[in-house]
Amino acid sequence: MKEKKQEVSCALTKRDLVLKITEDSGIMQQVVSEVVQRTLDGICDALEEGKHVEFREFGVFKILVRKARIGRNPKKPDQTVTIPERKTVKFKPGLRMREICKEMR
Repeated sequence: MKEKKQEVSCALTKRDLVLKITEDSGIMQQVVSEVVQRTLDGICDALEEGKHVEFREFGVFKILVRKARIGRNPKKPDQTVTIPERKTVKFKPGLRMREICKEMR
């Protein structure tokens, strides 16, 4: 019988972050979890209000409006489709993030 290989995730989850902060600071996990969640909620609320969110050296989150455009259906290339205007979040890395990325090359 084959054994299932345990998948190792390359992603840092919210839970991983909470556990790391708890371990490093000694603050109760429940308190850290609440602070992390409120931080994420605050970022989302600010973006929803049209504000940009700036963390020095880390980066900036902004709302970007993508213009409406004409696209094509890949299954029917002769058929055009109108893609409506939409909003999306753009992240621009800060100085420290850019330096980390350079080191990874």
